[in-house]
Amino acid sequence: MQSLSLNQAQKLALLSQGLPSQPISGTAYQQSVQAMRGLGYVQIDTISVVQRAHHHTLWSRNHRYSPDHLERMVRDKVAYEYWSHAASYLDMQNYRFSLPQKHALKSGQQDHWFKNNPKLMAEVLSKITIDGPLMAKDFAQNAVNANTVKKQGWESKPTKQALETLYMQGDLMITERRKFHKVYDLTERVLTNSVDTRMPTADEHAQFLVLNTLKTHGIATILEMSYLRKGTKPIVKKALLELEEMGKIEQVTVNGEAYFVLPESLKLLDKRINRRQAKLLSPFDSFIIQRDRLRNIFNFDYLLECYVPAAKRQYGYFVLPILWDGRLVARVDCKAHRNRAHLQVSKLYIEPHLQRHEEFKHALEKELTSFASFNHCDSYNIEKTIIT
Repeated sequence: MQSLSLNQAQKLALLSQGLPSQPISGTAYQQSVQAMRGLGYVQIDTISVVQRAHHHTLWSRNHRYSPDHLERMVRDKVAYEYWSHAASYLDMQNYRFSLPQKHALKSGQQDHWFKNNPKLMAEVLSKITIDGPLMAKDFAQNAVNANTVKKQGWESKPTKQALETLYMQGDLMITERRKFHKVYDLTERVLTNSVDTRMPTADEHAQFLVLNTLKTHGIATILEMSYLRKGTKPIVKKALLELEEMGKIEQVTVNGEAYFVLPESLKLLDKRINRRQAKLLSPFDSFIIQRDRLRNIFNFDYLLECYVPAAKRQYGYFVLPILWDGRLVARVDCKAHRNRAHLQVSKLYIEPHLQRHEEFKHALEKELTSFASFNHCDSYNIEKTIIT
């Protein structure tokens, strides 16, 4: 069994995630599509202190990215919305691997967040079938105009729950968003004939979870492959044994811990990393989201503190990790004041292991200038720098 150094593990993880930015050919939109497909999914989040996470994540790989690129990907059937470990944009090439979860929800093998209301769900489905794509508010408005709230049950909250249940079990898809509000339509009207809709077998699904994780993250443990995917650990473990026997994956060790890797990914160790680029990363970036992995491979403790009471926060409300020199070396607490086109960096926290401070400062200034522009800001300032 091959043993990898921590530096080698870090290199595999970074290059597999497209970090720092790597040269991609094509138009700005084509580069965004390649970045999306390289990641496999992009997590959606509502927090807008700076550009929302799904836009930020793609911008981190492609500074030519524009928020309308994701909208176009959905129109072009390159990406679709569904649940990964969280609400996400997913690669349409892998659509069929969303079907097991949809089937489990529809058949009752897996519980949804909401209690099924078959009558209301049938009414919602019928209305969309007849009227075409609709938002939750369209049902509420219909109820007000028709004065049938109590009679037909068109209250916005129950209707929203019915829409989400139909969406999660696969009857509906999100065809677009309008001012971040979901627009639902029948799945058969959203998908094109070119989309593979064959239900994967349990073995196919498990092998996809393994291979896709290794493709997009370089190396991973069993726990990382089944991260927030309830009930998948046993099938993932079985798939690992089968794939290793077939020679499609290899087991390696990092600091004595067992990891898995694709044989072709090991060739990335011969590539160079651009260590001069600084990268401000979203807290919901797929590179950041698994905190234990960050700690184990990059020795970086990170907690998103917007969910922590203000008095107990160590760093700030919405702090962005900073990648430089192939390591996570700092973090910034920042906010985009769009009404005055200014990016406020309240505090810059520098990790104690950072060296070559002047080189880092130059790289960070360049990245902050680009990030400010991405947030429609003309200026930025760092109010306070703290070495932790």
